[in-house]
Amino acid sequence: MPLFRPRVRAIARIARRALRRPVVAWRQSMRFRTILLTTATTTLAILIAIVWAALAIQTDLFDARRQQVTEATNRTIEFTQESVADAAPLATDRAAVQALRNTMLDNLKTASSSTEFILGFPIPEQSTDLAPSAFTLRPDLFGPELLSDALREQVRTVPDTQWWQSIALTLEDGSEIPAIVVGQQLEMPGVGVYEVYLAYPLVDVAETLAFVQFTLWITGVALVIIVAGIMWLVMRAVTAPIVEVSATSERFAAGDLSARLAAHGEDELASLARSFNQMADSIESQIRELAELSLVQQRFVSDVSHELRTPLTTIRLAAGVLYGERGSFAPIAARSAELLHEQVSRFEELLTDLLEISRYDAGSVELEREDVGLSEIAAAVAGGMAEIARQQGTELRVRPADGDDIVEMDARRVRRVLRNLVGNAIEHGEGQPIDITVTAGRDAVAVGVRDYGLGMRPEHVERVFDRFWRADPSRQRTLGGTGLGLSIALGDATLHGGTLEVWSHLGVGTHFVLTLPRDRDAGFAVSPIAVEPPEALTVGDQLAGNGPTTETLVVHHENTREGHE
Repeated sequence: MPLFRPRVRAIARIARRALRRPVVAWRQSMRFRTILLTTATTTLAILIAIVWAALAIQTDLFDARRQQVTEATNRTIEFTQESVADAAPLATDRAAVQALRNTMLDNLKTASSSTEFILGFPIPEQSTDLAPSAFTLRPDLFGPELLSDALREQVRTVPDTQWWQSIALTLEDGSEIPAIVVGQQLEMPGVGVYEVYLAYPLVDVAETLAFVQFTLWITGVALVIIVAGIMWLVMRAVTAPIVEVSATSERFAAGDLSARLAAHGEDELASLARSFNQMADSIESQIRELAELSLVQQRFVSDVSHELRTPLTTIRLAAGVLYGERGSFAPIAARSAELLHEQVSRFEELLTDLLEISRYDAGSVELEREDVGLSEIAAAVAGGMAEIARQQGTELRVRPADGDDIVEMDARRVRRVLRNLVGNAIEHGEGQPIDITVTAGRDAVAVGVRDYGLGMRPEHVERVFDRFWRADPSRQRTLGGTGLGLSIALGDATLHGGTLEVWSHLGVGTHFVLTLPRDRDAGFAVSPIAVEPPEALTVGDQLAGNGPTTETLVVHHENTREGHE
């Protein structure tokens, strides 16, 4: 038995593949579906036509043969009746009656040359004692057991009327042939009345019907094959241009802007090809214009940022000198020196961020990877921002990972992401504690920054990663910032093959989750930290009066250069 298992499994695999191919072809090929449906409906129609024609021909052949044998039986009975009537007066004793009976049987056989199956019975109520017993020409093949009681009853009780019945005659070799039995009364004057039955084999009708049915089936199969072939040729001629359009569209969508269709003739497909080419030309032109515009924009931002650095450096040095000597200035001048120093620093940060954004747009950012523990980076960022948090009355609570949280990353960029997230949490946390949680999973390591401050509305959460966007334009930034931090953070996460997600509920707080995969080439990895905090539903219900948290929204960004769609 174990020797057969591999063979059985191999057969099962082959069967599954054989069954899978038609399913795949049905889903993916319009030509296959059309040909299959057309062939199936044509086969059904031809099958119905063949069955109907075969039944009609069978009925017609049977009716014609039945009419023929009933007329032949009627002639046979009339001929025999006349011959018996002429000889009956001479039959005065049993021997003469027996001779008359033999003569009657010979006349039946002679008059009915189309059959050798003759059977007769005297009707007791209408016969004398001289009436001979039953007679038959082929007792081995045609006997009274083949006749139904209903047929004999009709023949005995209804004179001058023919009655018929379909039967099957069993030949000497055991084969059966269809036949029709016709029954009618025959009178021997002065002797009695007989019920006479003549059986006519329908071998010729059966052979004719078999030939007709065979011809119909062959014709039907040929028609199905012809229709399927015609449909295949027609669908090939129709779908080949469609397949070409599909392939060209895929090439165009994949970035081959030179993909075009060959237009031949004046029909609908040629018109479709010309329309596609015109659309492709228009799209290619617009894409090139947009690419040139984007390139000009990137170059402009980069050039302006670089060109501004030299005068900005001079201004920053001068502002530093003034800021250092502000103690000797008048109060208004001293305050002006402080504001100048502050805004020059912010302007320098903005230029730095603009340069970083331009690098993202140009796709020229490269990571400097090294194996670093995410808990270590989170602790360092929290330590560096502890003084700022203390000034805002906020407590930073760091929960390191329990297991191995070492990931290959660009530590500088990950620190920048965390500084941005923690800074936003401090600014909008309303003095509430901030939880920084690191969790290590099998496929990824994640850090979550959770504040319990203002929170955001759903429409604000959707735009939180947009450049220069602020939930409340009237709100002043207490910790500086350029409006590009979250956009840059999203870009850094994407460069690592990770994700940056956000959950927020108005009046409950905000939760950002940065997830870094252990294997960047393995694709998307499930974060070990749920972006919606476990206590979010309970708190939201309390605030909403035990109703649903209608203002909760999770935004998930991954593998997008701009950070938003």
